[in-house]
Amino acid sequence: MSTEETSRYVRLRVELVVEVDDQDAVTRAALARIAEDPDMPDDERAHAESAVTEDTAEALAYLVDPFDLVGEVSGVELAQASWSSEHIDYDPDSPDWDLDEDDVEEDEEEEVVG
Repeated sequence: MSTEETSRYVRLRVELVVEVDDQDAVTRAALARIAEDPDMPDDERAHAESAVTEDTAEALAYLVDPFDLVGEVSGVELAQASWSSEHIDYDPDSPDWDLDEDDVEEDEEEEVVG
């Protein structure tokens, strides 16, 4: 496939599991970010403040910005982003949390095809 036929767009999937040691600090930081946003309408600000106060996962979602991940990468412009957060049960020894799971599937597919 020539360069002209390939897409310029790349979907980058990142999955993070973070441990929140200080829920109050996360909530305060999210509230500060919301307060500093001059473009946020008042009704949206009230909703955001309520959401981050009630749910640490929501507060963390306000603090994580996909643009920050690629904003300074040369030759890349963020076209679209979506993200979410949720509370989970985490067991690092569980096979459900095998970080190389996708790579294994790709390796197996290459072996069958190749």
